[in-house]
Amino acid sequence: MEELYPFKFKAIYKEKIWGGQKLNSVLNKSVPSDKKIGESWEISSVQDNLSVVANGYLAGNNLQELIEVYMGDLVGENVFKRFGEEFPLLIKFIDASDVLSIQVHPDDELARKRHNAYGKTEMWYVIQADEGAELISGFNREMDKETYLKHLKNNTLPEILNSEKVSAGDVFFLPSGRVHAIGKGILLAEIQQTSDVTYRIFDWNRKGQDGKPRELHNDLAVDAIDYKYYKEYRTNYTLKPNETSNLVKCKYFTTNILEFDRILEKDFIDLDSFVVYMCMDGMAEITYNEEEKLEISKGETLLVPATVDHIKIAPKNKAKLLEVYIESKNEKEEQ
Repeated sequence: MEELYPFKFKAIYKEKIWGGQKLNSVLNKSVPSDKKIGESWEISSVQDNLSVVANGYLAGNNLQELIEVYMGDLVGENVFKRFGEEFPLLIKFIDASDVLSIQVHPDDELARKRHNAYGKTEMWYVIQADEGAELISGFNREMDKETYLKHLKNNTLPEILNSEKVSAGDVFFLPSGRVHAIGKGILLAEIQQTSDVTYRIFDWNRKGQDGKPRELHNDLAVDAIDYKYYKEYRTNYTLKPNETSNLVKCKYFTTNILEFDRILEKDFIDLDSFVVYMCMDGMAEITYNEEEKLEISKGETLLVPATVDHIKIAPKNKAKLLEVYIESKNEKEEQ
């Protein structure tokens, strides 16, 4: 059997009423210029949205077929034990040229009970933001269910939500239960559990493409929300040039950032997980299986199989990558 290699996948584009053109203009994606493309699903095992390999001898196979055949060799033995033939993460780029609806995601327990699905914990890395752009994460004061419902009924929900001005490089960790919304003028990378369960709470009184208000899920959302007030919603981190700097570590994923202008060597021999690279800026050449090479440039995503245990990453001048994997030792941890 031939050796596994880092995979690129065909992007799955999603038209959204709030979508724009930054996937093309900033991330060099080939999105249709006559459509509002809001999301590029880079790696997905969501049914009916399975990522298809775009490079190498396995081109044309979808992600589910790869896992069925290669199992732990692809995703890691422990990851395969936990998640079976479903890839555990959904990796996206999101371009919001208008504000998204205010929403919340249930945790694993509630999602399993109601939808026979996983819950959704996720994170955002801001790639670009227009001046003054804001997003919503959590509440801006001490909160309880009764107060929340009163504001929802009075159409004053935004008054109690925490808005943050953002710029490139900002990180937000969004555990299940946290009310959130991406604001107008923001381009970001989103890493999340594989789940398409979203409860829409408030949609700014706008109408969908059919001219009718979009469906809300407030009966479901009310029991999914974490009403606790937190003093800090933005993730603070230290970026160390030419090193691996951690952004988020939780039981569902670990995300690091690499900003480098010299060759980095990465050893995954003890990791027992796939590794995803998303290129935020610049371009790099990845050497794997001793002498094989593959380039990754801004706006591209790579999936490195668990059996590829050593790589060299050489920047063309300078590059910035997000690095994502699942640590088995973090199974019982929650950020």
